[in-house]
Amino acid sequence: MSKTTNSLTYRQEGDVLLPNMTLGEMETRPIGKYGRMRKRYLMQNRPVLYNSLVFSGKLQAHLLEIEETAQERLTQMMREMKEKAGLTELVKAENQMLWVGQMNALKAQAEEILMAELIYN
Repeated sequence: MSKTTNSLTYRQEGDVLLPNMTLGEMETRPIGKYGRMRKRYLMQNRPVLYNSLVFSGKLQAHLLEIEETAQERLTQMMREMKEKAGLTELVKAENQMLWVGQMNALKAQAEEILMAELIYN
């Protein structure tokens, strides 16, 4: 037996009415590092927004958008920061340890900016 209330349909199972809900088409691409960080932030710090995204079926799309945007921004920022710091292929060839250390420092700076702009916003 199905009953309708508030534009939702329900089915009766025993003494309980359960809503007839189905999940829509979901994106099947995997979520990367930044998408997972955003999800964890939303779950812990913004539960109302998290639940809203889950129940509207938009969480996966939101997390994929965050992931793609973060990856694009990281690539762009690393290119700009590398240029500013003068880290060329010549530096890499002459002193690999210096180059690696400076690249790691630049990536850490870029990720801090990304966290503030995309993940914890």
